[in-house]
Amino acid sequence: MFEIRIICDPTDSDRVSQALSEAFTAGPVRQHPTRDGQRTRLYVSADHCPEPKPWPTPEQAYALAPSIVSEIGWTARTAADMPYHDGLHREYWLRKAALLDRIALSDEADRDTSDAADLATRAAQRLMDLDDTAVICDPRHYTRQQYAAWAKNH
Repeated sequence: MFEIRIICDPTDSDRVSQALSEAFTAGPVRQHPTRDGQRTRLYVSADHCPEPKPWPTPEQAYALAPSIVSEIGWTARTAADMPYHDGLHREYWLRKAALLDRIALSDEADRDTSDAADLATRAAQRLMDLDDTAVICDPRHYTRQQYAAWAKNH
């Protein structure tokens, strides 16, 4: 048994409650206003959660990826062309994390010891920070999931 808490706009609470009820075998969705009264907290206690989809394998995630050399070029050009004060956008961090993950995977396959795995994890954590995602998994798995979705829709 677990509990999920979602904070949403009060005008959306009925719609979100309905979606939660459909997504989980759950008890009733409880609604409580936040302290500031601007939003609504929704709580659902679930006895059963659907099985999560498995993480894509590296082969699945990077099936549509350009070559590593091409991605190194894109990443370097993007970093150089982006004004420092503008910061770098999500696509940059996604592609950089995926690039570093691919390099780390090739190092692991060759049994080489390098910093690539550490750099791949750090870039993946930066991506998760941008996405405001809780660290509930290996950050590199998150990168693969997000890259596979991005590549399919890009």
